[in-house]
Amino acid sequence: MKHATIEKRVGLLIAFTLIAVSIGGVVEIFPLIFDQAGTKPVPNLKPYSAVELEGRDIYIREGCVGCHTQMVRTLRSESQRYGHYSVAGEDVYERPFLWGSKRTGPDLARVGGRYSDDWHRAHLADPRSVVPVSNMPAYPWLFDNTLDGADTAAKMRTLRTLGVPYTDEDIAGASSAVEGVAESEALIAYLQSLGRDMQGYGGDQ
Repeated sequence: MKHATIEKRVGLLIAFTLIAVSIGGVVEIFPLIFDQAGTKPVPNLKPYSAVELEGRDIYIREGCVGCHTQMVRTLRSESQRYGHYSVAGEDVYERPFLWGSKRTGPDLARVGGRYSDDWHRAHLADPRSVVPVSNMPAYPWLFDNTLDGADTAAKMRTLRTLGVPYTDEDIAGASSAVEGVAESEALIAYLQSLGRDMQGYGGDQ
């Protein structure tokens, strides 16, 4: 009888629904605020350099995350192919995170150091020259465009307010480190950084 009364009174039903959802949200989310495991950086974690940070923005701009994930799942087949599965502590400084959800191309979470800079240059200029079956488009404009570094220091200051441990020295030298660098080189620097901080983590090499 009471149940029928609640269901017939829309206002009461909405109120009880909101209470139930709120309780569920508190139970699920509130403990995470105090769980340091998800917010503690892995031992070797370092923030991106100025050039790597700009390369990451180019990666986002060009839509690379639409075809490449950066999240190795906890499956043996995945860790055998890509390396140690992804852990929360390696993404503490990521703003925004780039886990992705589609693998038209391979996962890139551990691609750093797997190929040489020359290989990446050839891959960006003509993907099929190094991977004949690739359906990735070429990015020739990245070799023509250069960075001016005008906004790099401001980006780093903003990230520092969000918890990324950039020093005053890092920020002061950001613009000069980036100015004149080709976009292709910045993107390659970013790709070569992926997985760098996870080398040796949990015994993984």
